[in-house]
Amino acid sequence: MNVIHNGKRPHHWSTGLSALALLCAAAGAQADGAARAFVNPPALGQAEPTRETAKGGTLLMQAAPDSTPQPNVHAGHERLLDLVIKYTDSTIYDPATGKDVPVRLRSYTGTGVDEKRPYVAPTIDVTPGDTVRINLDNQLDADPSCSGDNHSPDKPHCFNGTNLHSHGLWVSPAGNSDNVLLSINPKVKFQYEYNIPADHPAGTFWYHPHRHGSTALQVGSGMAGALIIRGQRPPTTHSTGDIDTLLKPTPEQPFAERLLVLQQIPYACGDKNGKLPKGDIKWNCSGDEIGVVESYDQFGPGDWADSGRFTSVNGEVQPVFAATVGQYERWRLVHAGVRETVTLQFLKMDESASTSAALANGVAAGKADAFIASNCKGTRVNVNVIAADGLTLGAAQNLPQVTLQPGYRFDLLVAFPEKGQYCVVDGGETAAGNVSQVKSDRQLLGFVEVKDNPGKTSSDSLQNVLVAAANRAGYAEAVKSSVVNDLNSGLKLSNFIPHKDIGNDELIAEEQQLVFLIDTRTKDTKFAVGTTPQNAVPYVPGDIPRQLTLGDSQRWVLSSAYASHPFHIHVNPFQIEKILNDKNQDLSLPNAVDDDGDTQFAGLSGVWKDTLFVKGPAGKGIDPMTNKKGVYTVYVKTRYQRYIGEYVLHCHILDHEDQGMMQNVKISLPEGPGGSASAAHGSPMKH
Repeated sequence: MNVIHNGKRPHHWSTGLSALALLCAAAGAQADGAARAFVNPPALGQAEPTRETAKGGTLLMQAAPDSTPQPNVHAGHERLLDLVIKYTDSTIYDPATGKDVPVRLRSYTGTGVDEKRPYVAPTIDVTPGDTVRINLDNQLDADPSCSGDNHSPDKPHCFNGTNLHSHGLWVSPAGNSDNVLLSINPKVKFQYEYNIPADHPAGTFWYHPHRHGSTALQVGSGMAGALIIRGQRPPTTHSTGDIDTLLKPTPEQPFAERLLVLQQIPYACGDKNGKLPKGDIKWNCSGDEIGVVESYDQFGPGDWADSGRFTSVNGEVQPVFAATVGQYERWRLVHAGVRETVTLQFLKMDESASTSAALANGVAAGKADAFIASNCKGTRVNVNVIAADGLTLGAAQNLPQVTLQPGYRFDLLVAFPEKGQYCVVDGGETAAGNVSQVKSDRQLLGFVEVKDNPGKTSSDSLQNVLVAAANRAGYAEAVKSSVVNDLNSGLKLSNFIPHKDIGNDELIAEEQQLVFLIDTRTKDTKFAVGTTPQNAVPYVPGDIPRQLTLGDSQRWVLSSAYASHPFHIHVNPFQIEKILNDKNQDLSLPNAVDDDGDTQFAGLSGVWKDTLFVKGPAGKGIDPMTNKKGVYTVYVKTRYQRYIGEYVLHCHILDHEDQGMMQNVKISLPEGPGGSASAAHGSPMKH
């Protein structure tokens, strides 16, 4: 079933691609493991204001890509960076050919962007209490579809309009803060300002465009970057602290930090001017063809499987990581792709001539599953999950794999037990557990080369490593005792949880019901959200179906009438209560396994997140208005805290969001007895 519809390409291409000849001449330059060595994205940390930095109008510096960033001890500073949006000529390596494919994509340029890897944005490093100012300068060509009423709001449009979303941040949704209801049209400049609260949780977040109608197109071009909040608040006897204070590096245990921004760029082959041919999408570029992202036909479920494209890591295809036996590393994972599920595994690799060639040149997508079956069949390295969507868990979870849906983040502690080579594998997902609704083949995300650690033949237990870290962290004695006791009782992290549990006695009586719907019964497929399948409608700008009150806590009941969708809501995160399949089994309990073998929800009960996969039925002959088979029911709780204003919830399959699977939400001040105050002087606000 193809539920994607053509979107016109209203932008005007610039004539001439002066860099194209140089890019073609450079083809093959990356076809070796050394060129594909993993590096973290360029990090925008903070420098003290000096004459040099002040004169340039920025307080930012670029950290060495391989360095382990240290927590910033100067909270309350201002961060300023420039992000210019324009077309960029570069290349993406294709292991199928061993060559760099010339591509021309919308991208960020400006402060800190790596010219060699332009399709991943720089990491913004901040501390609680900071102010982040981002000068967004849209230099793309004029686009008539960004204004006027000559188009449907839920057909892809305004490909050259943009804005910015700070995904997962607990900041205001209004004005020039995390306001995704703005359209920064071509030739317009706008400064976003994120005031990070002093009590904001430390963790892994990210940023990306969110202009309705072109979100998928721009994120699919690589316009996304990580936003890391680094905490320095130790736990006390009265309050929890930041996990960063526990994971301080030492020479013996450096807690090396890996930041992986996972992207899925579905570039198709256009002519030398970047224009796509009429008819079927062409995926194998040759001659003077150039890769572009210009049509929503490039995002269909079947299209990705047929495309031969890869999940890249920080703009690199199948990078090679370097690690040391027995040292625990912190892997921050950000799923910044548009729609494909990633199930991360580490498997020991046989060392042979074929695997040496794979490290040097990579493995084609069509050959990856067979390569993994033949060569990546050694010991599986379990990972320890310590945070989900930037929020520290109540206890570390030791798992054989983690499943990332679009928008997800996980923080892992990983140690490789022996010297040798390892495969970083996307292990594939079951049909119901996969965004594309079909069982996916395994793919290679990269490789790890693990070197000897003299005197250390295997890893200490994580419990011993973290207890040792707690003993040297400088906590007050009572706090240290509590932290150590927790770690010795099932690797509990109670002293680092950023939010208190939401009790049932805290909830208001009314529940929020939400249903995602893809309705294929009519000529034009409908992507919609409602409280029931019967009243689900595509996105209506200006309509606010969710009117909420500041200070309330509420239960949300989520389901999908057709297909599976990652639910994401802005501003306030939620706590998972339970996830029930159609047999009423709670899949969020520890070690829970679904009927099809899927384990992605196991252990999520009580966990805080901002994005969560909602399984639903798919296939021919399903009537979404009446069908109950295969419908999962997800229960979450949330608080509406601190911020009022209007924002959105949506499916994080971004082409679904662009086609209508989104709703506006508004939080208003309480009026006192009798309801909410929507505006001053008793007058309703207009939209």
